Amino acid sequence: MTRGSVLVRDAAQSDAAALVAIWEDFSSPDRSNPSQATADDTARAILRLDTDPSERLLVAVIDEQPVGVAHLRRAPISPIHDQDAVHVGNLHVLSDYRRRGVGTSLMSAAADWAEEKDSAHIVASVAASARDSNRFLARLGMAQAAVVRASTVAGLRSRLNSATTKSTTTNVVATRRLMRRSRATR
Repeated sequence: MTRGSVLVRDAAQSDAAALVAIWEDFSSPDRSNPSQATADDTARAILRLDTDPSERLLVAVIDEQPVGVAHLRRAPISPIHDQDAVHVGNLHVLSDYRRRGVGTSLMSAAADWAEEKDSAHIVASVAASARDSNRFLARLGMAQAAVVRASTVAGLRSRLNSATTKSTTTNVVATRRLMRRSRATR
């Protein structure tokens, strides 16, 4: 699968270090980095994905150098639907290689795989703060379907525990109205 000088193929064990570098580029200071992956961790993940027929890890290569990545996973479009979708995640292109057709080539490969697997839908997930990525997907005709939020289990538990200790009868809107009325009567 090529587009110009871009070649898209399945990730290989030899790509592990390059994939770590791509994810480090993605995890720049303005983005969160949930874990520091090593080349060994990545190599194990590539091996696991190679044996799973419902997942693929694609690498976009220019001049034999990996410059982009996308994780494809075939799964039901929702828990109540029988139809499958190809879910595209961890879509990233190195900053220096953007606007060269790399992202388009990765999404084209995702569409090819979806057709091969008789999946009528493609769902792509990118960070809400990734403005360029969101614009790119919108240009491809992909509409926003959901907002995905993430947290650590410990962070969620902390918030859940603090939420249960607050009064359930607290009404923020009513409190604000009372505060405005008391200021207006002074």
